Amino acid sequence: MDQNNGATAGTLYVVATPIGNLEDMTFRAVRVLKEVDAIAAEDTRHTGQLLKHFHIQTPQISCHQHNETRRIPELLEKLRQGQAIALVSDAGTPGISDPGVPLISACIAAGIPVVPVPGACAAISALVASGISLTRFSFEGFLPVKGKERRNALEQLAQDSRTVVLYEAPHRLVATLTDLAAAVGENRRVAIARELTKRYEAVWRGSLADSVTEWSYADEYGLTLKGEFVLVLEGAIACEKAAISDDQLLEELQQLIDQGVSKSRASRQLAQDHGLSKRQVYDLSLQLGDASSP
Repeated sequence: MDQNNGATAGTLYVVATPIGNLEDMTFRAVRVLKEVDAIAAEDTRHTGQLLKHFHIQTPQISCHQHNETRRIPELLEKLRQGQAIALVSDAGTPGISDPGVPLISACIAAGIPVVPVPGACAAISALVASGISLTRFSFEGFLPVKGKERRNALEQLAQDSRTVVLYEAPHRLVATLTDLAAAVGENRRVAIARELTKRYEAVWRGSLADSVTEWSYADEYGLTLKGEFVLVLEGAIACEKAAISDDQLLEELQQLIDQGVSKSRASRQLAQDHGLSKRQVYDLSLQLGDASSP
């Protein structure tokens, strides 16, 4: 195996590349891409820009979801002949909602060594920034777009006790948030990460109910429906454990208001802490009377 002594002959290297910020490229990834005989790339034009930046002159071979089936035998033959090949996707870790799994599986079946060169992954980056439990989580990638498959997937998510990571395109974000709120409950917490590691990186956190409201009117809330999105959804059990009674909420609201915090700000803070709708908490705060008005 690769031990900093050059790429090993007849080996497939699965190389993670940056998801935005080029500083996330690892020293090892640069070295491996320079040392292998060829790079199997999802988009040779896109990867070509990365290679140029790091002064890598290794030849590329196009390998994407539309030509993978006919390309695999060719790559296997090169590997059998002793060539070392690196597999890369346009961004992040190959095979994670990207092409690559069929080639990796074919290599394993043929007894060809497969060596991971880890690095950036949008799912993991969003998870650690979400503020939601990392004890157990599942990766669902993109939900089915419509029909029975989508309904079944949403029903399964409603019962899943683990934190769930989803990918979504900007033009489908609001529809997916709306469907999630209806399927798993409006109070379930969600973190919405956008443009991770890039200039306009942002992570929105709150309840599904608030996510639908705010992202439906993105411009009014200073949000931007552009770029790539990662959704981190709180698990069912975590949501149930986070449940809080109205009396408890009123007590916490009163404590914050006694400290000089306005009703609206206290409601916003507690809504985020407990994964509730801001409107729901604010309406409850009105029971505290005029003495504690914002």
